[in-house]
Amino acid sequence: MSDFPSWAARIQARTESVLSTLLPSVDVAPQRLHTAMRYSILGGGKRVRPLLAHAAGELFGSHADKVDYAAAAVEMIHAYSLVHDDMPCMDDDDLRRGKPSCHKQFDDATALLVGDALQSLAFQTLARPELCKDAQQQMKMIHLLAIASGSRGMAGGQAIDLASVGISLTQQELEFMHIHKTGALIRAAALLGAYCAEAPEDSRLQALDRYAKCIGLAFQVVDDILDNQADTATLGKTAGKDAENNKPTYVTILGLARAKEFARELHTEALDSIAPFGADGQRLAQLADFITERSF
Repeated sequence: MSDFPSWAARIQARTESVLSTLLPSVDVAPQRLHTAMRYSILGGGKRVRPLLAHAAGELFGSHADKVDYAAAAVEMIHAYSLVHDDMPCMDDDDLRRGKPSCHKQFDDATALLVGDALQSLAFQTLARPELCKDAQQQMKMIHLLAIASGSRGMAGGQAIDLASVGISLTQQELEFMHIHKTGALIRAAALLGAYCAEAPEDSRLQALDRYAKCIGLAFQVVDDILDNQADTATLGKTAGKDAENNKPTYVTILGLARAKEFARELHTEALDSIAPFGADGQRLAQLADFITERSF
């Protein structure tokens, strides 16, 4: 097994290539929309969700070519959410991944359409006939991503986030929000990678889901820590934006030291969830380290 940095770089490069192939060319009409779509998803990001999909796929024996489609679909949903989150009617951020956000580089209407188009392309990708031999299993995958993306997942979490500005939340309420806003798509990425295998075992899927739930929440806790500690150049987006907007975070609710401790607890719980996989779960364990140790 190759070392984690080499493996991650290979999956990131692979994902970039797959996304570039699946996205419409800038030469195809409407050119401005297609240019903005490519601008918004290519050439940046850690590709955490594709890494999770491929790590889970390797664990379950999924063919990498099939996982490519599932990983790309999740990343398209993620990218569309970032484009919409940055718009003036949402978080109103001018910077994303170290460059002007989509609505600043193009305009609000184009950014809105980029999100719409990326969402549609995600489901078009997940519906490709070559993805899965079992049509029922493929429908389960489409259903999973739809729930993770919609009002009971990411979009719902964003709605709760917007409604929580200036409001004091409990830790339980904050966790409920982020289980939907951030965690749902992370859990979907891992499960979709596993579903690319033929007849994945339910007990193994349950263990993977527990892992992904913990690591999805840890991802958000660390994001809150980074927003509090890191600068704009390091983050690639405006630092301190949550505090400026008076949004509740794990740092404001728990304090910095306890937030870091909570991230470590979630990391431990994630590793405990995949302990039954033994050495086969090494990639997932490495990903847990990568996600939770970004800032400390």
